[in-house]
Amino acid sequence: MTAVEFDYVCRLVRDQSGIVLGAGKEYLVDARLTPVAHQAELGSVAELVGRLRAAPDNALATRVVEAMVTTETSFFRDLHPFETLRTTVLPDLIRRRRDERRLAIWSAACSTGQEPYSVALLLKEHFPELAARRVDLLATDLSGDVLARARSGRFSQLEVNRGLPAALLVKHFRQHGATWELNEDVRRMVEFRELNLTRPWPPLPRADLVFLRNVMIYFDPAAKSAILDRVAKVLRPDGYLLLGGAETTLNLCGSFRRAEHLKGGFHQLVA
Repeated sequence: MTAVEFDYVCRLVRDQSGIVLGAGKEYLVDARLTPVAHQAELGSVAELVGRLRAAPDNALATRVVEAMVTTETSFFRDLHPFETLRTTVLPDLIRRRRDERRLAIWSAACSTGQEPYSVALLLKEHFPELAARRVDLLATDLSGDVLARARSGRFSQLEVNRGLPAALLVKHFRQHGATWELNEDVRRMVEFRELNLTRPWPPLPRADLVFLRNVMIYFDPAAKSAILDRVAKVLRPDGYLLLGGAETTLNLCGSFRRAEHLKGGFHQLVA
């Protein structure tokens, strides 16, 4: 891949997703776009880039961007945030919303669904009182392909081995050959929608809890600030924002403060 071709892919991905590909990522671009080139019946990534430059194709460009988006995820990822959710954050929100009898949660970069399904399993296992309340669990991602996988609720043996307790696997999944399918009652708890965090957002319900974990590390500071400003408008005043362990709002958005008394990257709006 030439420097010009790499630069074209970087600009395309940044323009359409806000994700910044740093220098030295040529190997990653080649590895992820080679299958896309073959699916388009092209001999190489260079030919793929040449076609896009010669005759812009929105569908093909979307496939390129989706292939470059990192979809790393796992059930109950990092564990500590989910333990804090179970012991502190969710009990607090349930108490505060006792009269409203409603809870709204948004997983803002859900990938193939392990994060929102982990939340659904947590609610189902530990908060039976929510069965009598309205719980809106929204999960969004910019990739239609990964959302289709998420909606299916089907996961490989490797995927269920990563973070999912064996007891939950046996209780809430059914095996079909080499895959495991999540039971329909849990799948129905999650609504999946396509949403690009760096593009205009559709109207969203006010959220009590927003997951924005391990996604902002791929954006430049301006995009991070814009996203956090929007999240601040969606989050209810006493709600919680959950970021990844390496992520922060410092010097990006003055609307948030870190909840220092909580483990796991929780933030709240500045009063």
